[in-house]
Amino acid sequence: MNSIVINVGNSNIRFGLFNGDNCDISWVINTKPYRTVDELYVQILMLYQTYKVEPEDISKVIIGSVVPQLTKVISSAIKKIHGIQPVIVDRSTPSGVQAKSKQMGTDIYANLVAAHNLYPNRKKIVIDFGTALTASCVTETGETLGVIIAPGIVTSLNSLISQTAQLPDIELKKPKSVLGLDTVTCMQSGMVYGFLGMVEGFIDRINDEVNDDCFVVATGGVSHVYKPLTDKIHVMDRLHTLKGLYFLGKDV
Repeated sequence: MNSIVINVGNSNIRFGLFNGDNCDISWVINTKPYRTVDELYVQILMLYQTYKVEPEDISKVIIGSVVPQLTKVISSAIKKIHGIQPVIVDRSTPSGVQAKSKQMGTDIYANLVAAHNLYPNRKKIVIDFGTALTASCVTETGETLGVIIAPGIVTSLNSLISQTAQLPDIELKKPKSVLGLDTVTCMQSGMVYGFLGMVEGFIDRINDEVNDDCFVVATGGVSHVYKPLTDKIHVMDRLHTLKGLYFLGKDV
């Protein structure tokens, strides 16, 4: 059975084509909160053509969203394309994970569901390098132990650039040295090693609090920058949240 899974985030909308439990193709567009159904209808169809997706071959569409004003618009565009009502999943969708909080975002819940399904028999931490930087923890039995939310890395970088007169836009990558003598290296060091220290601190403190050595999964747009720089992150998977949404909606 082929499914399309759509993760509507604050910065990006990620689509995934699933063949059974495997995501074969994934693509991303920017999140723009005031799009019309017609705009999304045309854009989604164009992307389908690019990735050779035939709408009639799709038997289910699953949507998870943290942007409420876009949820209905995307749902309408999908119904217009496929002629089926998409499955909307959120923190109230039943799974093997107990969300515990009515305030938990769909993306964080999906991250925990994916970790619970993919890495059983141990406690897990999921670090999501998204618009917000989040760390969430779940037990072997699916009990949610808690979440940390901090400013996202790209969000913080954009704020720094916009609020200063002489700091330039930079590429977020490992700097040539920790101590910089030019502005770009100085900023890269602060953004990369500063947030890396925060992430490693989160992991250490969570491990201390839960009295365990948790398995750590990294996901989100800039996770690839940080994974090679630390041995505290065990797996980097950009599709981790999509997989969680798939697990939430596959049997609905």
